[in-house]
Amino acid sequence: MANKFKRTTITSALPYANGPVHIGHMAGVYIPADIYARYLRLKGEEVLFVGGSDEHGVPITVKARKEGVTPQDIVDRYHKIIKDSFEEFGISFDVYSRTSSETHRKTASDFFKTLYDKNEFITQTSEQYYDEEAKQFLADRYITGECPRCHAQGAYGDQCEKCGATLSPDELINPKSTISGSSKLVKKETKHWYLPLDKHEKWLSQWILEDHKEWKTNVYGQCKSWLDGGLMPRAVSRDLNWGIPLPIEGAEGKVLYVWFDAPIGYISNTKEICAAHPEKYGNWEKWWKDPETRLIHFIGKDNIVFHCIVFPAMLKAEGSYILPDNVPRNEFLN
Repeated sequence: MANKFKRTTITSALPYANGPVHIGHMAGVYIPADIYARYLRLKGEEVLFVGGSDEHGVPITVKARKEGVTPQDIVDRYHKIIKDSFEEFGISFDVYSRTSSETHRKTASDFFKTLYDKNEFITQTSEQYYDEEAKQFLADRYITGECPRCHAQGAYGDQCEKCGATLSPDELINPKSTISGSSKLVKKETKHWYLPLDKHEKWLSQWILEDHKEWKTNVYGQCKSWLDGGLMPRAVSRDLNWGIPLPIEGAEGKVLYVWFDAPIGYISNTKEICAAHPEKYGNWEKWWKDPETRLIHFIGKDNIVFHCIVFPAMLKAEGSYILPDNVPRNEFLN
């Protein structure tokens, strides 16, 4: 390796707090990350191993509604189950926190505001299904109907779980709201903020395809496919009442899209452990902003685009962060 780093920040994909982790997750992400962290510690190197629960997003609200509890009840339950599982298995996180913490809320909110103030976002207005009985916009998973492919009932606005087809809400036959049960849905305009990934395509292509040819074939190949196909703007906000509110005027009722706020959890969790133990870990910025720190993301197969393209674009747009040096992705054990 050409670079000689003084320390290493290791992250492992944040498990989603609407269910427990299983042995496949352990084998694919957490055991490899743990082995590497232990290896570096045995060598006497300075290392920080960061983990935490991903606690926002629509699937959590759907589960809460089905069980008749609050989203906070769901994430509190599964955060404890997941954290206890890691402890019992011996995964040696330096910190395992959560994206519903106050530290994370402030960190993610400030991160968005920094990019907003630098004009790093664009806005787009589109029409979206609205439930007038429930008085809210409907995320894809809040809409069900007849699948246009296999004609199964109960297909979601993003996927039919019977035939596996990827769908959009507009394709469903006789769509209805899962919140109120109403089939009298209307389309209303809504405005959202987008990260223009196309603006970052040139440097991402150089950074990944030329500067990181040593990345694992499965990671490099998927990144190349995305880049060859051309990057598109990606929404960073959603109409939802569970998540981190957008910290700007004119965005009432909107929260940060979970894909945007979740990876910032690595940073906020680092802030937590450094604030709690400054004598051991020092200032959090040395783990995220010092060019002599090596950043490595251990991930699963579904997270390649977020850790190799989207999160780096966010960090680059902010301007003061280091980028990942490697993103090992392993197969889950099935």
